[in-house]
This record gives sequence, C-alpha cells and structure tokens, in this order.
Amino acid sequence: MTAPGGRRSGRRVLSWLLALALLVVVGVVVFRDIGGGESEPTALTTVTGVIGSEKSAFFADQRVLDVFRANGLEVRVDPAGSRQIATTVRLDDYDFAFPSSSPAADKLLAERPAARTYAPFSSPMAVATFAPIVDLLTQAGVVSPGTTTFDVHRYLALAAADTRWDQLPGNTAFPARKNVLLSTTAPCQSNSAAMYLGIASYAADADSVVADPAAAAAVMPAIRPLFRDQGYLPPTTEVLFEDYLSAGMGRVPMALVYEAQYLAEALSADPVLPADARLLYPSPTIFSRHTLVPLTPEGDRIGALLTTDPQLIALAAEHGFRPTDPRPFAEMLRNRGLPEPPALVDVVEPPSYDTLESMLTSLGCTP
Repeated sequence: MTAPGGRRSGRRVLSWLLALALLVVVGVVVFRDIGGGESEPTALTTVTGVIGSEKSAFFADQRVLDVFRANGLEVRVDPAGSRQIATTVRLDDYDFAFPSSSPAADKLLAERPAARTYAPFSSPMAVATFAPIVDLLTQAGVVSPGTTTFDVHRYLALAAADTRWDQLPGNTAFPARKNVLLSTTAPCQSNSAAMYLGIASYAADADSVVADPAAAAAVMPAIRPLFRDQGYLPPTTEVLFEDYLSAGMGRVPMALVYEAQYLAEALSADPVLPADARLLYPSPTIFSRHTLVPLTPEGDRIGALLTTDPQLIALAAEHGFRPTDPRPFAEMLRNRGLPEPPALVDVVEPPSYDTLESMLTSLGCTP
C-alpha cells in the first residue's frame, strides 16, 4: 500500500515531466519559426506612401500586399492627384511619393532630393470608346481605317470648328446634339488631364513640345475650349472610367484614360467592359511614367522591390501597366487570350513641370 505522501510526490514528478515535455515542444516550434523560414515575419515595418489614384487597385491587391509582407513591409497608401502630390501634400507624413508622371516627380526632386528614383512601369494615354463611335470617327478621318490610331490633328480641327456629332456625314448611330469632344478629368487636379494638355499643346505647336511662356501663350486659345466646353469634369480618371463603363456611349462617347485602366478591366475575373467597347491610341500620345520618389530608406525599399521583384512585376502587368521589361506584359496578355497592344511609335515627351504649370494657370488653376 502506497503512503499518501508518496502519491503526492509521484504526482509532482509527473507534473514536472509534463511541463518539461511542453517546454521542449514549444522550443521546437519557436526554433522552427525562427530558423526554418516557414512562417511570415511577425515584426513588420510600416511604410506609408502617397500615390496617384489610378494605382489604388494595385496597392489594394492582397497579392501585392502579401509580397511586401513577405519582405517585412506593411505598406499603407493614400491616393492623391499627381499635381497635389507635387505641390500641396505634406510629404513629411510619408516614406515615398508615387505620382503618375515624370514632370511631377521632377518637381518633387527639386524640393526633396533623392539619391535615385524608380519608374517600375508606365501607361500610355488612350481613348476608351465604342464601336459605333470608331466607325463615325473613321468616316470623319480621325481614325485611320482598320487601325486603332486616333489622329489628334484631325480631332483638333473638328473641335475647333465646334462640330457636333449630329453634323457628321451619314451619322445615324449617334446623332447627339453635342460637340465632338474627348471627355477628360479636371486639369487642376488630375494627371491624365495634364497629359492631355501635353498632347494637345504639342499638336497645336506645330508638332513641338511647348518649351517657353511665349509658345504656351500662343497655343492656349486653341486648348481652352477642349476643357471649357465639356462642362463638368470629374476629379480623377477612376471616376471618369467608371462613368464610361456605367453611363455608356450616351454620356461618355470617348474618354481619355490610361491604357492600364482599360486593360485591367479586360483582365479582371469579372470584366464589365461593354461588348462594343474599343480602345484607341492618340497620335501623338504620351506615356505616363509612374515615378516613385523615395523620401526615407524604407520608401527606397518599396521602389527597389517594385522594380526587381518578379511577382510584383507580373502583378503590375496584370493591372494593365507596362513594366520596364516588356516580356511579362506580353506573356500575361497571351496567357489571357488578349491581343498585345500595338507598338506605339508616335510618342512625345510632356512639357516640363514649370511649362505645364504655366498652361494650367492659364486654365484658371491655382497651386
């Protein structure tokens, strides 16, 4: 017969053995997490950025966030217009600024010098429209037959003559009593409208980049009606593209957008592009080069990852952006059964930031 004290002693020994075994198990798990590289880092560095609004969907993509987290970074972004980023946004609150154009990035660099910048992807300006509109523009000589080329010079001639859609010869598909005008965003807020200003001013300046105040003053009489006569102008290309998708041809017969927006919708799991949706390319056009300006070492890490990480490059292509290396973009489109966009040769540079600002001021914009 075992004494009560012996039973208590045995239970204590058993408790110690169980506790020791539990410590061993926990130690193995902790060692595996730390040394085995099989789990996500528990300590993430938060990195904040201010970005052009058209990149919001990319930075909200969980797969993009997971790549950053796998590299120890928790990325949080706020959208803003590229002009706002360059002029009014308080940059001290951020680790990086990511406007949608090189002129805005140049303005940032003048005030916040950085050792280097990153341009991981770009997107040409394009015209989202509809098949009946393409047919009408082809008959009017704005679109070259059988192509996706939108002749800016011929379009400007129609606009200068205050041509209405119902005045186009043989127009029974869209006899609207409103002027033939590209729908754009508000130039005082949106980068895409500033790029349109660059395109239109180049054509109006005898195919030359507007480079001084005299040239800017000379082209503005032809440029102002392109914006003024539209009426209300949405603040961002996101809003404009949503209007194109939801309101259709009656309200937005043709809209100046980023190619990336149209392609991202076509590549989405549940695209809502109309069956007769079409994409045209202005000739000349401008590439909007999305340029990241690091403001801290953590922001520099974001730029480096966006430029070099294969997963992020592939995801940027899936969101419609053209990476620096064209191969992932072409491969992604092939894999989805979509035609590769045309190689664009009639591409011009935007005016400098100061020249753009002088033209925007002439349109009534204030810093």
